[in-house]
Amino acid sequence: MAVSQRPAEAATVALTGATGFIGSAVLAALTARGVRVRALVRREPPAPGGGVDRILGDGLGEVDWIRGDLADRAALAGLCEGAGVLLHLASLVGGGAEDCEAVNDRGTAAVMAAAGRAGVGRIVHLSTTAVYGEGPHSGIDVDGVPPAPFSEASRTRLVGEQHALAAGALVLRPALVTGAGDRWVVPGLAELARRVPARWEGGRARLSLVDRTDLARLITALALDAPAPAGVQHAAHPTPVRAGELLDALAALGLLPVLDGPALPWAECRRRLAATPGRVSERQFTMIARDHWYRSEEIWRLAACPPGPGPLARLTEAASWYRTVLGRA
Repeated sequence: MAVSQRPAEAATVALTGATGFIGSAVLAALTARGVRVRALVRREPPAPGGGVDRILGDGLGEVDWIRGDLADRAALAGLCEGAGVLLHLASLVGGGAEDCEAVNDRGTAAVMAAAGRAGVGRIVHLSTTAVYGEGPHSGIDVDGVPPAPFSEASRTRLVGEQHALAAGALVLRPALVTGAGDRWVVPGLAELARRVPARWEGGRARLSLVDRTDLARLITALALDAPAPAGVQHAAHPTPVRAGELLDALAALGLLPVLDGPALPWAECRRRLAATPGRVSERQFTMIARDHWYRSEEIWRLAACPPGPGPLARLTEAASWYRTVLGRA
């Protein structure tokens, strides 16, 4: 399927995951540009009416809410019919094998098939760098290391990528995503700061981060403006962030305590983490405390989209959200 054509901005954009962390930011970005969006939702949409509810997004772009899920062939047909672009942003990021396969594998196959039947001209599919596995990874290009997913969620998202690529999609792999709505990165750091109150390996780890509003701008540009080449691209801010810089920025906002303890070697970090049980696993700790840096310059260039000031500069905008979530309001 050709996906390089430039759709008219007035063309309908079909969107999955519109109520999620990233999808809701993309929905806001699309409607701010006056785009008509058709969004698949499982729950009652935020407007009364029939099977498709029409509301205005910020008084600009029109939103049609279609009730259904990724197993509903009729809903998927209604989602894609007449659309010029499909943004498949829905995924399951936790859970068992069956649930992950239903959403990330079979669900992706179903929506890609619906897009094919409807003749959708441009498809962007959201995946994750978690398909590479545990790491550490230091400045790797796309598939610079073989995928080695650790969890059922990342395994099935890797399978979902294959369905999307077969449909001619552009597959985006973001790494850590921060901003209002983030319930994993900064809340996870807050827990780790309590369990291992030190400079993890001196805070030297380089991390690929992106703020959700910048990621939403990128996805919107790929949907409406720049050609979207089929294939896989990393989708983080081009400049990696040092773990110590991230911890310091969060401490300056009062979201974390100041971690000015010793620069602990990784073996001691692991020992201290295991000695104080909590929600964050050692594997998740590794993703923040050791290098997980994926080269991402190319996608911003292809999208002709400036990457913005970076995730550390954006933290101030999300500080009130984080204070509420962390109980520091």
